[in-house]
Amino acid sequence: MLSPSARSGLFYALCGFALLSLGDAIIKTIAGAWPGTAVAALRYTVGALGLGTLLFVKQGRQGFAIPMPKVQLLRGFAVATATICFFSSIFLMPLAEATAIGFTSPIITAVLSFIILHERTNATKWLATIIAFGGVLLIMRPNVEELGGAALLPLASAFAMALVMIGNRKVAGAGTPLLMQFLVASVAAPVIITAAVAGHFSGIPALHVGVPDWTIIARCCVVAITASVGHWLIFMGTMRASAAEIAPMSYVQLLIALVVGILVFGDWPDVTSLLGSGIIIASGLLLLRKSR
Repeated sequence: MLSPSARSGLFYALCGFALLSLGDAIIKTIAGAWPGTAVAALRYTVGALGLGTLLFVKQGRQGFAIPMPKVQLLRGFAVATATICFFSSIFLMPLAEATAIGFTSPIITAVLSFIILHERTNATKWLATIIAFGGVLLIMRPNVEELGGAALLPLASAFAMALVMIGNRKVAGAGTPLLMQFLVASVAAPVIITAAVAGHFSGIPALHVGVPDWTIIARCCVVAITASVGHWLIFMGTMRASAAEIAPMSYVQLLIALVVGILVFGDWPDVTSLLGSGIIIASGLLLLRKSR
């Protein structure tokens, strides 16, 4: 039976993941108009500036103390990697399919919790891991044939997001949630900007960073706000429940991604993708039931 604190943590995480999914849908509307690296760079630059300003107003200079700097660097680099990979994947794949593959993050989190945080594990968690990756293979099969290695982007994003969840758990209580979110954004922003600059000068046309339309800037700013609030809610959740318990709340994203994908982008999932998504969700529910 979950404690009241753990239940509130799950609710915080549920709301946070829902906001992230809405932001993903907004980002997908930019596909083809601006590179994913540039979109991610603008999103995190705006987020870092906004969070930093708010932190200074509320706590002054003393609010910028950096607890556990190595873990903060891990969180920032992991968020940067997850963002670049996922933004790029939804530019190439249907939103629901990329999101479904990203749902392996709870399973990866459970495994990493055992390895890094030394949280208890058992045969059920390993079984859930095997089942989840079976679902991933079903979803990825046609996408790998069509996109090649690019179809691995959402899986790489899931692994990076699992590292974020582990990092959140490690620094829980070391500082205010506002500081924790600012530190993530302030580390991620320069990393992603570097990636965007490198892409621009790589000679690859799809990565050329031109002057965007004002609507693209507006959409990136909206996503910066919703994503910052979403990550703050997820962080608040990790302060009240374990990383393995929080992670399955991300499944609300699939429902939103399916509905938005059909209504806005006309992406009707095929039977194989639905089956793979169902298998991944079933593995997560199995994991959640065992956690309880």
